[in-house]
Amino acid sequence: MTDSIFVGGGGEAYAEAQSLLLKYGNRHGLIAGATGTGKTVTLQILAEGFSAAGVPVFMADVKGDLSGVGVAGSAAQKLNDAFVKRSATIHHDLVYRSFPVTFWDIWGKNGHPIRATVAEMGPLLLARMLELNETQEGVLNVAFRLADEEQLPILDLKDLQALLVFVSDHADEISKRYGLVAATSIAAIQRQLLVLENQGAVAMFGEPALDLADLMRVDANGAGMINVLSAEKLMLTPQLYATFLLWLLSELFETMPEVGDPDKPKLVFFFDEAHLLFTDAPKALIAKVEQVARLIRSKGVGVYFISQNPADIPEVILGQLGNRVQHGLRAFTPKDQKDLSQAAQTYRPNPAFDTAKAIQEVGTGEAVTSFLQDKGVPGIVQRTLIRPPSTQLGPIDPGQRAAIIAGSPMGAKYAVTVDRDSAYERLKARADAAAQQSQQAPLPPTGTGYAPQPQNDGLQHARRYGGPVGGGSIVQPTAREPARRTDSLGDAFAKSFARQLGSRTGQAVVRGILGGLFGKS
Repeated sequence: MTDSIFVGGGGEAYAEAQSLLLKYGNRHGLIAGATGTGKTVTLQILAEGFSAAGVPVFMADVKGDLSGVGVAGSAAQKLNDAFVKRSATIHHDLVYRSFPVTFWDIWGKNGHPIRATVAEMGPLLLARMLELNETQEGVLNVAFRLADEEQLPILDLKDLQALLVFVSDHADEISKRYGLVAATSIAAIQRQLLVLENQGAVAMFGEPALDLADLMRVDANGAGMINVLSAEKLMLTPQLYATFLLWLLSELFETMPEVGDPDKPKLVFFFDEAHLLFTDAPKALIAKVEQVARLIRSKGVGVYFISQNPADIPEVILGQLGNRVQHGLRAFTPKDQKDLSQAAQTYRPNPAFDTAKAIQEVGTGEAVTSFLQDKGVPGIVQRTLIRPPSTQLGPIDPGQRAAIIAGSPMGAKYAVTVDRDSAYERLKARADAAAQQSQQAPLPPTGTGYAPQPQNDGLQHARRYGGPVGGGSIVQPTAREPARRTDSLGDAFAKSFARQLGSRTGQAVVRGILGGLFGKS
């Protein structure tokens, strides 16, 4: 087995072959260039190379043209003659073959469903997805904290919606403990959740959640599985796309064990349209990405960012990317010229040519490349002809995709959604119990305003703190005081729901807020 991935080069004008050493494959990388300059082909051949070496790959297919990695190329394909000529020029033995591929799709149409629980996503990434401000993000953190303390698992969106109603109904009590929880902030979060639902994100959250081990498989021949996420629809909501991929990257970072410097990566993650991750991102999120980029390599994961311009990537993260393929950049404006100059300065210069000029001159299928060499030293920048892919260039037909999906063992594991006991079910059970209790409770004597009552030593404490969250009882008044009830937050929440469910109008309101929390009447 080879210890490197041949990328291109060779021939008369391109004297040196360029290869990516597998032992530095986890040192991350960058594939950059203007639209139409060949970034997709470069991504495809790197995925092939890693898979051939037994390294699983994950990549998002944002344009729908990466599915060809599951089918061998052929002499009949449109660009075959050009591929044959290119292979001869760079002294590459072009052999067409297919690679094992698993198709994933959040909506389950072009691949197996891929899900996460709301709890796994966490308040930071969810706030980014919902485009919340700092105050609203703080309220979301309170809701997550309360869910932990109340043992209310937040698995899907209806769990989160129910929890927000709980927080809204008891904002005063909760504010005394966690700080101000404003009704306007809760309402803003609920509106953003409605937007998220309208975008179809309900399918993204729930169980069975993705098992990361299923991304790290090899086939019977030892080839790494190439996991392709269908992202054409997902790209219509850029915040959703970027946040979901960042969640996946964060899960890998938090889950995988330290391995030091392996002979080859355990997994390679390609992040296409990477600029979407950083556009208008808060500092806390940029810091998280920086942390992941800096430390995840010690867990054997290589991350490769694909974007039109290196300037799209923050410098603190760009400095972590040791393996680089720079396709053509066009400098039409002063800003373009500045970006071009900065891109050229990040390479180790080659005395044979001017790097900035070369980046402007390279055509489609050509690139300026630099890969880490022995001891992790960046290689001298080279002008490189990128080798042709061994797999089909462009998408496969729907029938071929369907056959690959049908033959995958992932279908039996992820096809059916599981809705287990969680926050929604537990809060609904409280509401049902409270409704039944209110129907059975005897009415006080007419006109007295008093009720029979024993002394209760915990009366003052219960009045002040509202009883334990999620549990408690009706507190009886003293003989000299009108009857009043001090319910726990959980009981009060349940009874509030019970009152709303007492009329068709109330049911309509609840469905409008919660998106059908209690089902259709």
